Amino acid sequence: MEKTDPIAVLDSGLGGLTVVSALRRIMPAEDILYFGDTAHLPYGNKSPAAVSSYVRNIIRFFLPMRPKHLVIACNTATAIAMPEVAAEFPQLPISGVIEPGARAAVAAAGTERLPAIGVIATEGTIRSKAYERAILRRRNLARVMLRPTPLLVPMIEEGRTATDPLVESALRQYLQSMVLSKVSVLVLGCTHYPLLKGAIAKVVGPNVRLIDSAEQCARDVALRLGRKGLLRGAMGSPDDTATDEPVPPSAGSLRTFVTDDPQRFALLASRFLEMEIVAPTLVNLTGTTENDPPALRAAG
Repeated sequence: MEKTDPIAVLDSGLGGLTVVSALRRIMPAEDILYFGDTAHLPYGNKSPAAVSSYVRNIIRFFLPMRPKHLVIACNTATAIAMPEVAAEFPQLPISGVIEPGARAAVAAAGTERLPAIGVIATEGTIRSKAYERAILRRRNLARVMLRPTPLLVPMIEEGRTATDPLVESALRQYLQSMVLSKVSVLVLGCTHYPLLKGAIAKVVGPNVRLIDSAEQCARDVALRLGRKGLLRGAMGSPDDTATDEPVPPSAGSLRTFVTDDPQRFALLASRFLEMEIVAPTLVNLTGTTENDPPALRAAG
């Protein structure tokens, strides 16, 4: 692996672009490949076998491009497929979003004797209890509250914003139990949710520390590459907080791939990246069952 090799990022749709945005801010010289499996989103209501199969096929698509690191920028896919694909592709460094988010949540709880840590995520992520295990492994004296929020991803993928009445209503209902239980830390356990961070903060109040899993994931990747001497060019500190500053003009390239509707993806991606992108390459992802051999090819 070389410094000039790209970082690959995969997700079920648009949400992982919040990870890409953070990666570009922290490591602006890096080339990034992004795969949004838009034909199969959301992953949160799919079976573990289906999600694992999708992830394996996307990784096989990336391998000829020689990524120096692969990020599973989907909490559901991280929770379900991470151990399996890490074992299947030992030559490829792979990281996800759950461990960095759990570390940050425990750190944010500070010295509270029995902190209440909330996690909102897709149904698949919540069912896996991956966040609960990761948090309790680091802080066994903690109350972990898990809340599935299945409507948020589809609404964000539809282009709805934080001021949309349906989004506001859903957030109030989903977060009511967290407010009543007086959580002090709330993990945004889906990479779509940073787009609603302001609205979430308004509902839970100023005393609740929000943990952005996308931001924490990007910091973790920067640290991993730095330890291996694989960083390309200058880097912002991984400890910097997100800013409204645009990515410098000298930023590395961004190539995107999707499995459905590239024009719509390009249009909505501007919300996540705060920049326009060219239409992504449409990829035909097949062989998505456990028994079928995978086949990936660029279409059109």
